[in-house]
Amino acid sequence: MNHDQSNAPIAARPAVLPLSDRVNEAMAIARRGVDELLIESEFAQKLARSEQSGQPLRIKLGLDPTAPDLHLGHTVVLNKMRQLQDLGHQVIFLIGDFTSMIGDPSGRNATRPPLTREQIEVNAKTYFAQASLVLDPERTEIRYNSEWCDKLGSRGMIQLASRYTVARMMERDDFTKRFRDGTPISVHEFLYPLMQGYDSVELKADLELGGTDQKFNLLVGRELQKDWGQEPQCILTMPLLEGLDGVEKMSKSKGNYIGITEPANNMFGKVMSISDTMMWRYFDLLSFRSIAEIAGFKAEVEAGRNPRDLKVALAQEIVTRFHSQQAAEDALTDFVNRSKGGIPDDIPAISLSGAPLGIGQLLKQANLCASTSEALRMVEQGGVRIDGAVISDKGLKVEAGEFVLQVGKRKFARVTLA
Repeated sequence: MNHDQSNAPIAARPAVLPLSDRVNEAMAIARRGVDELLIESEFAQKLARSEQSGQPLRIKLGLDPTAPDLHLGHTVVLNKMRQLQDLGHQVIFLIGDFTSMIGDPSGRNATRPPLTREQIEVNAKTYFAQASLVLDPERTEIRYNSEWCDKLGSRGMIQLASRYTVARMMERDDFTKRFRDGTPISVHEFLYPLMQGYDSVELKADLELGGTDQKFNLLVGRELQKDWGQEPQCILTMPLLEGLDGVEKMSKSKGNYIGITEPANNMFGKVMSISDTMMWRYFDLLSFRSIAEIAGFKAEVEAGRNPRDLKVALAQEIVTRFHSQQAAEDALTDFVNRSKGGIPDDIPAISLSGAPLGIGQLLKQANLCASTSEALRMVEQGGVRIDGAVISDKGLKVEAGEFVLQVGKRKFARVTLA
């Protein structure tokens, strides 16, 4: 890539093409559940041109491997990617192994600690395998942005930085708030949106997807593509999915997430734990059912149907997608059994020594609580059972024997204590 094309002309815009029924159908699929599609008229013309030429659009999604596991929040945008892939377009799953070393400042009120190369490599190994549970791996182009970012060098980085002003960067909400509040902004954070935008130049993206918190970065990609003489990409932003608490966005660090590789029973139980109101948000953003069918479900609830029935349907749909239909059926059986106070069949068996053992230590060593203090809080709250009997004595010493420990509704262990 020649980095001295600042005066290159913008690619001539093609003539406006009439929209076919297939293009209108594709636009309807693209719009479903989105927060914004910019610019709709441009994207419609890209689709029309693609249909006429037989050349698929290049659709980009970049994810930084900041953690080793993907959760349902990530699949909101991956689902949209799959829908566009099924329309015949070329999807590009970009792993931001270079940008991870900078740290995305999106939505942050403090500098994000950059990851080490070792952390990034460990996380990246699992990313595409997990994304392939949603995308068709045979039709997905996987790229790493270190391919071109490493080659830029200091000269190329300076030339890239010259293409955007500090004033433009400060239009970004999180930078503005931090500057106003006197919260430090490191110079390297300004490089992140530039590097993400440069990815679009290298990949010649026609459309880039991201969460609503990525809008600024996606728009930078449009501007840089114009500088390089390319037709600017359209951008499609998807809403951020709230976690199990129904308030904060789903995040592993906040503990309110549903991992896509979690055991089927855990996944089912977590979906069932969301509120009846939040259930509709999950239907809209995660379900593959038609808009009309979901509207029908809402009408049934308004007419008196128990929303729990529909939550079960949603949980089974999600578990089937990431496991199997049989796993979803088994998860429902397990959930009903637990709801009646029964003990699941597949609980871990653990052998411990040191009897008599304090209840706090016992729960910690059985991996049912992270600490003895958490264990004692659970005892206080009436959330601990031994063989189905509620334990209320925080000073209890448990004698040797075999028994089933239960913490809360979903944590069990079959313990042999010597």
